[in-house]
Amino acid sequence: MAFKHLQIFLIVSLVSSICFSITLSRPLEDELTMQKRHDEWMTKHGRVYRDTNEENNRYVVFKRNVERIERLNNLPAGRTFKLAVNQFADLTNDEFRSMYTGYKGDSLLSSQRQTKTTPFRYQNVSSSALPISFDWRKKGAVTPIKNQGSCGCCWAFSAVAAIEGATQIKKGKLISLSEQELVDCDTNDFGCGGGLMDTAFEHIIATGGLTTESNYPYKGEDATCNSKKTNPKAASITGYEDVPVNDENALMKAVVHQPVSVGIEGGGFDFQFYSSGVFTGECTTSLDHGVTAVGYGESMNKSKYWIIKNSWGTKWGESGYMRIQKDVKDKQGLCGLAMKASYPIV
Repeated sequence: MAFKHLQIFLIVSLVSSICFSITLSRPLEDELTMQKRHDEWMTKHGRVYRDTNEENNRYVVFKRNVERIERLNNLPAGRTFKLAVNQFADLTNDEFRSMYTGYKGDSLLSSQRQTKTTPFRYQNVSSSALPISFDWRKKGAVTPIKNQGSCGCCWAFSAVAAIEGATQIKKGKLISLSEQELVDCDTNDFGCGGGLMDTAFEHIIATGGLTTESNYPYKGEDATCNSKKTNPKAASITGYEDVPVNDENALMKAVVHQPVSVGIEGGGFDFQFYSSGVFTGECTTSLDHGVTAVGYGESMNKSKYWIIKNSWGTKWGESGYMRIQKDVKDKQGLCGLAMKASYPIV
């Protein structure tokens, strides 16, 4: 009888030992897998760190972001968009916001602005005449996705994209224009330190236009204005107009006629790692980023959306674009996109 008890004790001990060993090995395996993912991510995005200490710190941020992304992507059905481990995965959200946005509100620049806006010219356009969907990319009025890098000059990319579109619509030729000219030469804005699209429009009016991207190429950093490179001018505008605030229907009327510069709150976690689908993520109406609305549409499940051209390269979002929910209950629009929209007049 004692021998049987001993056998049972040994079997129980062995099983317990195996279970304990498996319990210990799982976290280790998970950690090794995550470290391998970080190594592969570094290779994919060409990321090189100064030393082991920095690499370890960035790994901790990377791991935290990946775990949160996967947790959000695995939420119950109903989420209309997905997040991805993109090129921003080793940045905290605060770091990302400070490096990759750059929109400055009117209040910061009001003392330097010379108001040249005119009444909203599309006010009397019939809403019932507007198409269900519209996309300026299909009309040839949108240049390929660009990348502002870690220079906070989204305002310049937004303004330039709107002018590129308006110029193509008016003259039939799509020309890639110079953001770096604005970064270097627009003294009413702050280069990589941020700016406002309307102020950029005013600078372009005052100086007679913008040169091409190839003539004054993008560097992604503040530099001294090279006046010799600013000529010849490839495009010019005569003015700009603000879309009536907090009115998505008015924005729709404007977007049907030309790409529109839009202020948005683009610094949140969901925005940072947006990958695909109709964005309905968490965001505020504290505008911090400039983008360009180039169309709108409706998904298979009847979700209405705006098509947003961003300036974070093609590895972000849907090859550099975002579809973001349209016609929300909040008059300010999702992420405040209806609060501060404007377009140039060619």
